[in-house]
Amino acid sequence: MWAAFRGSVADRLLKRTMGGTARRFATRNLHQPIPTEAMLELILKREPQVPLEAEVICPDVLCGLSMNEIAQQRVFHGKRACRLADFFEIEGAPSDSVMVRGDLRKVRWIGRGMTRGSIEVQGDVGMHLGAYMRGGRIAVQGNAGDWVGAEMQGGVIVVSGDAGGQVGAAYRGSLRGMNRGTILIGGNTGLEIGMRMRRGTIVVGGMARDFAGLQMKGGTILLLGGAELRVGAWMQRGTIISLKPIVMMPTFRPSGRSNPVFMNLLARELRPLGVDFPLLSTEGSYARFAGDAAVPGKGEIFVWEPH
Repeated sequence: MWAAFRGSVADRLLKRTMGGTARRFATRNLHQPIPTEAMLELILKREPQVPLEAEVICPDVLCGLSMNEIAQQRVFHGKRACRLADFFEIEGAPSDSVMVRGDLRKVRWIGRGMTRGSIEVQGDVGMHLGAYMRGGRIAVQGNAGDWVGAEMQGGVIVVSGDAGGQVGAAYRGSLRGMNRGTILIGGNTGLEIGMRMRRGTIVVGGMARDFAGLQMKGGTILLLGGAELRVGAWMQRGTIISLKPIVMMPTFRPSGRSNPVFMNLLARELRPLGVDFPLLSTEGSYARFAGDAAVPGKGEIFVWEPH
């Protein structure tokens, strides 16, 4: 199922997220159409030798500036201050719709704190994509590094490929991860996705590594391809749903099987984004586990068991 998500479904997600017609997503802050008359294009012309801190690649920063002012925006190549034009060809026209092309694996903080507009990335992208995001849409046709959507408070992020660890998580020393918004990863993810998240939804099409939902405080994580070990460790509240068998920690107690009504609401929210999961009792049921009793917590993990 996750392979289909990575392929055709992920493609539909990208088209719906970056399409030219106005669409109403079932997620907050997404009721504005993406303008297609003008688009700002940034094409990587010089590959960074060390991480490039480029938080200025954000509609909130670039929209309303002249092309010359955009070119002069400051980025940091390691500790050295440079101009945006030192690394990118700048084409198109100023807009809150931004296209970024190239091998961006060393480019960090794209879309930091954005509240509106859209960013489309064609290629792999580095760490901290959409961190502190509060609105708008980001779509990546490729893979993403660690900390995608860290501590975000709204908007939608779609990554067609794999993502690193700490997706939607709290930064070290912070008590709260993502608080609203939706993150969809078509492939696999790294460690500690949804760590300390409070609200919002994370969907993973592939396999999540250890500690998915670590210290989770709320929100929903949907694992279409299952997860490795220690799922929900020290979770206090929130919901984790896995469509594949997972190894349960001994601090989670079995709490029956059912087809919860709330999943119909979740399916209604995710279906416009191209995500489907089984709901009918004729197909199977969800085994519920409550925990983590080590905290103690009131979280829940549902594991799909087909007939």
